[in-house]
Amino acid sequence: MSGSVEPSRFHELGWRVLAYAAATHVRTGSLAEAAAFAEAIAGRVGADGRSPDVDLRSGGVTVRIRRPITEEGELTEDDLALAREISATASEFGFLVDLTGLQSFQVAIDAMVIPDVLPFWAAVLGYEHVGDVVVDPDREGPVFWFQQMDAPRPQRNRIHIDLYLPEDQARARIDAALAAGGRVVNDEHAPYWWTLADPEGNEIDVAPWPDMDDA
Repeated sequence: MSGSVEPSRFHELGWRVLAYAAATHVRTGSLAEAAAFAEAIAGRVGADGRSPDVDLRSGGVTVRIRRPITEEGELTEDDLALAREISATASEFGFLVDLTGLQSFQVAIDAMVIPDVLPFWAAVLGYEHVGDVVVDPDREGPVFWFQQMDAPRPQRNRIHIDLYLPEDQARARIDAALAAGGRVVNDEHAPYWWTLADPEGNEIDVAPWPDMDDA
């Protein structure tokens, strides 16, 4: 089966369509219950062979069926069928759907020349370049999307990204970011963290702290 599916059909199953995924959340009474539910749906796959992403917590389980990472990415009848199976399994367990707090977010970077800044962010985050975004290969972190600016912004950014890494991985990630066109803006707090910037000045702090004995 294939073809685009309207979000309302997912709504009927207790799901919502967010950026890059259809998602639902069920409440459980314990970590053991959540683990049992996760195990029950672990073998469920769509007709295309894709498995759902499962976020397991003591209070509940969030399940996401990914959309293709493009603006045109569509959910299909196959995805809907998989969502229906997962919802039926939740009902068998007696779990209630609770969509309070269900959300998805991405980080948007404004840029004048997107091809100049995108490789920096892929390198410093350890992400994959897919279309006009960079994506966590494990699909744990947010998607970074790049928005075309019409004119340069003269003032300093009002926000920046903090990236925490294991101590034994931070240096390699910094080197990769510099090789991709970035620069060190501030190293006065090194080796606890370095402030880097992409070619247009968007900043990120790369911090091996607190994964350090003397931190």
